[in-house]
Amino acid sequence: MNEKSYFGVMALCAVSAFCFSSCDDDDISKPNGGGETTGRYVLATTVEGSNSTSYVLLTAGSLDEGSVSPTNNGLLNDGASQWVFYGHDYLYALTYNQGNAGTTRSYILENDGNMTARDYEHRISRFTSYGIYNDYIISMSSGDGPASMADANGYLPKTLLLTYLDVVKETSISNNTSTGEYSLENYLGNGEFVTLSGIAKSGGRIFTGVTPMGLSQYGAAVDGGRYIRPGYEDLVKTADGGSNSSSYKKGELQWTQYPDECWVAIFDDESMKDPVLVKTDKISYPCGRFKSQYYQMVWTTDNGDVYVFSPSYAKTMTDVRQRTVLPAGVVRIPRGEESFDDYYCNIEAQADGKSFMRCWYVSGDYFLLQMYDRPFQESGFVADKLAVFNVASRQLTYVDGLPETLSSIGKNIYAEKGRVYVAVNVSDGYPAIYGIDVATAKASKGLTVNVAEINGFGYMSTNK
Repeated sequence: MNEKSYFGVMALCAVSAFCFSSCDDDDISKPNGGGETTGRYVLATTVEGSNSTSYVLLTAGSLDEGSVSPTNNGLLNDGASQWVFYGHDYLYALTYNQGNAGTTRSYILENDGNMTARDYEHRISRFTSYGIYNDYIISMSSGDGPASMADANGYLPKTLLLTYLDVVKETSISNNTSTGEYSLENYLGNGEFVTLSGIAKSGGRIFTGVTPMGLSQYGAAVDGGRYIRPGYEDLVKTADGGSNSSSYKKGELQWTQYPDECWVAIFDDESMKDPVLVKTDKISYPCGRFKSQYYQMVWTTDNGDVYVFSPSYAKTMTDVRQRTVLPAGVVRIPRGEESFDDYYCNIEAQADGKSFMRCWYVSGDYFLLQMYDRPFQESGFVADKLAVFNVASRQLTYVDGLPETLSSIGKNIYAEKGRVYVAVNVSDGYPAIYGIDVATAKASKGLTVNVAEINGFGYMSTNK
C-alpha cells in the first residue's frame, strides 16, 4: 500500500468516528474586509481508503500555507456533483445522479469553527447548469415537456426544467412546465431547441448563454421537416443510438445546424420568462462542455459589463456542416444594454490555436481560463493549463508555477486581495491550493490537503 492510500484508510476511520460522535455572488466568494465577521476556509474533499471512498468537509485558517488532514477532523457527508458557495453563509451540495433526481442539502459554519448540516434535504431535477440570483440557487436543464403537448406522432417538445433553492428559507420548488411558457423549441426562430448555460446578474437582470442543440423529434417533424436545412437531410437519425449525454433518438437532427453564431438570453427576473434575445456572429455559442455539464461562459464584471466567451466547442463536431469556423473568443454587452458592442478578442490567436474548457471571473479586469493543451483539431486534448485574461488589454497570459505532475484542476475558484486560488490535484502526492497573482500570472503552492481530491473550496463566515 502506498503512502497516500495508507493515510487515506487511517483518515477515513478517524473521520467516521469523529463525525458520528459530534455530529450578488457565484462560485467566487470573498470574506468581508471590515473584520466584523470571523470564518474559515472550507474544503470539500474526497478521501480514498483501500475498500471505500468517503467525502469530508474540512476547514483551514489559511490558503497560503500549511496543511490540513481529515484525521480526527472534518464533517462526513454524501458528496456532491457541484459544491456551490452562496456568499459566505451557506454551502450547497448539488447532486446529479445519472439523469435521476439528486439529493441536495446545505451546510453552515458554526461559531466553534465546525461545519454542520442544515435541517432539510431536497430532491432536485437533473441539471446541466446552475447559477445564483438573489436568494436563489437555480439549477436548470432541458427535458421533455408534458404529455398534453405531444404532437400527432406522440413526440414531446423540449422544455426548460428549473429548480429554485431558496437559501434563506431552506426550501425548493420546481417551475410549472405544463403551461408551455417554458418551451425551448424554436427558441431562436430556426426550429431548433436549446439549453441554457450559467447565470450572470447585471442591473438586476439575468444574462445566460443559449446553446442550440439541433432538432428534436418534435422540431424535425414540424411541417414535414420545415426546419431541416437543405442539404442537411442525411443528418436526421434513422435509428436510436449513442450513449449517456450523447444519446439520440430516431428522427432527431443531433447538434446545431447554425454553429457560427452566439446568442444570449436576458430575463427580467428569476421566473426566466419572455427573454430578450441578442445575437452576434463574431463567436460561436457561449458554452463549455464536459459530458452532460454545460459550463458558464457569460460573466458580469464589477462595473456591470457582461462578457461573453466561446471556446468554439463546435469545432469538435464530426460533420463539417456542423463545425464552426469561428475561433475561440470573447465579446461584450455593456452595462444596461441589450446588444453587443464592438468589443472582440480572438483568444485562440494568442494560444497557438488552442481553446479552453472553462472560465471564471476573478475581479477588476481579470478572468481565469482553464486551457486545453492542444487544438481541437488534434485528438486527446485535455484541459490541464491555466491562463489569466485581461479584458482591458485583451492579453492572454499563461500561468507559470503550476506543478509538472498536475493531473486535474478543481471546479471552482476563490479570489481575494489580487489573488485567485485554485485546487490542483497531482499524480504524485496530495492535492494543494495554489494562489495566482493575476497581475503577473505567477502561481505558488499554498495549503496542502491530505486527501485524494479537492472537489470545491471557499470561505465561510461563522453562523451568528
